[in-house]
Amino acid sequence: MASTAVTTFIVFIAVLFLLVNSSAAHYIPCSESLIKIAQEKNISHCKKLTTLGAEFGWEVSKHNESQVDILIGTRLNNAEMVWLAWGVNPEDKPQMVGTRAIIGIRQLNGSVGANTYNITGDTKLGCKLQPSEIDVNVTRMKLDYVTSLDYLTLHATILLPSMYNISRLNHVWQVGYDAQGAEPSMHPTALQNVDSTETIDLKNGLAQHVGELEGRLRKIHGVMNIIGWGTFLPAGVIIARYFPYPLTLGSYRYHLHVGCQIIGYILGVTGWSVGLWLGQASKHYSFKIHRLFATFIFTFTTLQMLALHLKPRKTDEYRKYWNMYHHFLGYALLAVISVNIFHGIDILRADHSWKWAYVGILGVFAVIAIALEIFTWAKFLTEYKKSKTVKPGSGSGGTAATETQTTTS
Repeated sequence: MASTAVTTFIVFIAVLFLLVNSSAAHYIPCSESLIKIAQEKNISHCKKLTTLGAEFGWEVSKHNESQVDILIGTRLNNAEMVWLAWGVNPEDKPQMVGTRAIIGIRQLNGSVGANTYNITGDTKLGCKLQPSEIDVNVTRMKLDYVTSLDYLTLHATILLPSMYNISRLNHVWQVGYDAQGAEPSMHPTALQNVDSTETIDLKNGLAQHVGELEGRLRKIHGVMNIIGWGTFLPAGVIIARYFPYPLTLGSYRYHLHVGCQIIGYILGVTGWSVGLWLGQASKHYSFKIHRLFATFIFTFTTLQMLALHLKPRKTDEYRKYWNMYHHFLGYALLAVISVNIFHGIDILRADHSWKWAYVGILGVFAVIAIALEIFTWAKFLTEYKKSKTVKPGSGSGGTAATETQTTTS
């Protein structure tokens, strides 16, 4: 059993290593909608960005590499008011502070407009962001709303100063949902908004996303916890709950139960450790409720695992009270685990396949548990009725046998 758990742990660490060390460079072509808009503006390069459903198109001038036509677009998702931003940052890494931005705003009355802005440390602190001149020459700046596609695009021609390198250009994009005239209000602070930066090579479209490592680790964190906490632990509980009816597994029952718990615990603790690292590495955001639930799960799951060596003997008088505590804590942990997994999926803002996959896992467990519960009660009631129909002469013997069996158990 221990060797199986160790093997499982090694396999998952190997998968984690391969995922983390895979190439960060990628180029995913734009959707047909934006490609069509880009072609109308003589822009031939177009790629999907890593967050916010945004897409980015560009065309470097053949006569001057510092002159670039840019196009960024995203769907509004029925939002009445929205602002769309794109900018470049001359610092060592792409980040919001220091960005020279172009921001287009769609007002509630449907009117649109675009201006240039300097994003400073004061902006991050919540100060008003007002239009200002930037050190990047911007012309033909225009925000368009394509009604048929519910698509918002921002197009401009920029002339980059010598401090910028198109082979390693730090660029930032963002979406917000409120503005006061030409002053965009603060954007949401979800992970996708914080991670909307990358360093791109405009010559070939390959990019290094600053949050690439963190993004992979978040997925690994989620998968390990869904498999460990959310799959193996409930499987172990089902095995323990439905023995001896109807899972007559003999001594294998205990080993299966413990094996599921050990594997689930190892995977869950590994995913939890990855989550701790992500929490320490995140300077711009914190998810207190998610962390609190995770700490609760780790603490009390560890306490449950100690039962392998510290549980009372069957002959101890307080064994039945320990069983009640052990079972109650186990069921409570399963409830908290489910809540926290759904909460984590919402934080990750992953596609709906994550949520439906976990709903599917819970659904399978629910069907199995309901079927076994019905079978258990049916078998119990059948045997109870049989005991009621025992012949009068064998009643005392039957009672004595029952008492003996109860005392032995």
